[in-house]
Amino acid sequence: MLRALFESIRGPSLRAQYLADVARVEPARAAPACVTEADLAPHPPLVQAWLRRIGVLGRARVRAVRARFHGLFRGAPKAAWMPFRSEQVNRYDPPSRLFLMETKMYGVPCTALHRFVGSSATIVVRAASLVDVVKMGGPAMNRAETVTLFNDLCVLAPGALVDADVRWTPIDARSVEAAYTHAGNTVRARLRFDAAGDLVGFLSDDRSQSADGKTFRNLPWSTPLRDHRDFGGVRLPAFGETVWLAPEGDLAYGRFDLDAVTYNDVP
Repeated sequence: MLRALFESIRGPSLRAQYLADVARVEPARAAPACVTEADLAPHPPLVQAWLRRIGVLGRARVRAVRARFHGLFRGAPKAAWMPFRSEQVNRYDPPSRLFLMETKMYGVPCTALHRFVGSSATIVVRAASLVDVVKMGGPAMNRAETVTLFNDLCVLAPGALVDADVRWTPIDARSVEAAYTHAGNTVRARLRFDAAGDLVGFLSDDRSQSADGKTFRNLPWSTPLRDHRDFGGVRLPAFGETVWLAPEGDLAYGRFDLDAVTYNDVP
């Protein structure tokens, strides 16, 4: 009875909200054309070589991506790692991001929903399907999630980069800087490639850390990447970490194993 009362006040579960959002976000109307050499030409040679290597050329432009992960998550350097499973759907016409993570904290089931639709980004973490323990939103969150949206572009959906609002600046033989603009926010990141041409690092100074959704601390945010392999004809990193580079010591707080990726099949 108590659960029913909470649900009547709070509304649907985060999973139900996620599924409703996935169904509601408007898909692209036209069938995507294939990526051509002319589409790669405006990009720096290093980026062109990367996109060719991973198999973007000749494939349909990415209008949507669906991904599933499993991995480990923690909130502090000495905290225990918590296993999680997650799924997400991103669209790129126009850009949106819906990410759902399910885990257990001290034995209690917890669900986190990241939602970035239009110009507004929010994060809600709910314990035992009843109590919202974290709720974040506002301008700082919008900017932070713009970095995450761009990271997803590079890591999960590089085929969408040819149509994205990105300005590239070569740095050296293995790295470039990118400025990505979405919904009034321009964020920057440094992309680093290994000798074979695979993307192995993404570093941005434009993402803020917050534990409570009220106070934000701007810290460099890094996603080291490795174990690249084929996912349905596209070469992607099968493993990545999320790391805050803090003065008191780096905090690796997420370890993500990519289980599956599909493109342009979201209803």
